Amino acid sequence: MGNLDVITIVIIAANVLISYKGFNDFGFFEKYKFNVGGLKRGEQIRMFSSGFLHVDMQHLLFNMITLYFFSGLVIYHLGVTGFLTVYIGSLLVGNFLSYYFHKNEYHYSAVGASGAVMGVIYSAILFDPMMEINFFIPGFVFGIGYLLYSIYGMKKRIGNIGHDAHFGGAVGGYILTLILAPSLFETSLFFVGLLAIPIIILFVMQRMGKI
Repeated sequence: MGNLDVITIVIIAANVLISYKGFNDFGFFEKYKFNVGGLKRGEQIRMFSSGFLHVDMQHLLFNMITLYFFSGLVIYHLGVTGFLTVYIGSLLVGNFLSYYFHKNEYHYSAVGASGAVMGVIYSAILFDPMMEINFFIPGFVFGIGYLLYSIYGMKKRIGNIGHDAHFGGAVGGYILTLILAPSLFETSLFFVGLLAIPIIILFVMQRMGKI
């Protein structure tokens, strides 16, 4: 973890420049943030552009530092094209899940690269389930625990946090990584199964009308 590849620099730079523009231009921020009303008006660019805007510098720094620590492992295993597929795909899946759960909330808005970054984290965990995260917690334990917390956060509407985007990003990272690296079904099937547990739980809860 912690390799600063050229593509990581490019993504961080794009996030910094676009977020900085949003910090200082309210109209720009409002035009490109994720907003259900805007999407219903056909402004589909918001699905993508919102992933490069942030609420404040702390929000931006947290996402970019996290991306820095996990991007190198994904690039090592999937290459630049695969990494970009995971990053952008996770961003979009995260926002699609947000739209699904908030489609009747016309004023619902969100910004941030968290969905994309969560997809990269989940991808990295698939490649190295035993990596140490947050005070020596194994990666697979962190991944499962975080998504279970996200389900709880979605159900209880905890804090001003896009739990659904985080969850959707992780799902995007999980699915896309397995598509791009199907050998994981042979080399790490046990962890592939474990990491699917929160995804299955959310699906079942949604089907039962519990969330």
